[in-house]
Amino acid sequence: MAFEFEPGRFYQVDQQDHLLAEVTYQPIKDGAVYALDHTFVDPSLRGQGVAHQLVAAVVELARREGKQILPLCPYAKKEFDRLAEYADVYYKNPEGAQYEQ
Repeated sequence: MAFEFEPGRFYQVDQQDHLLAEVTYQPIKDGAVYALDHTFVDPSLRGQGVAHQLVAAVVELARREGKQILPLCPYAKKEFDRLAEYADVYYKNPEGAQYEQ
């Protein structure tokens, strides 16, 4: 699935401009890390791997830009913990520590 892009966001809207899918991320640690903070998929698209594709889009961007990702969104955190291929961009925050902007 192809997504629209703007800084901090990959998304898809329908012909009426209703949001169908979105992942958002914010630069932290002086821009060296992306905090992936939100993933949304409309119920009409669930079960089709769209959320996985959204997270993968941020991973690809981080790789191109030489950044790491702190997955704050519960779905993204599960993806990062489950997929070894994301290890190169996985920024693991010390347990219990707040991330710094």
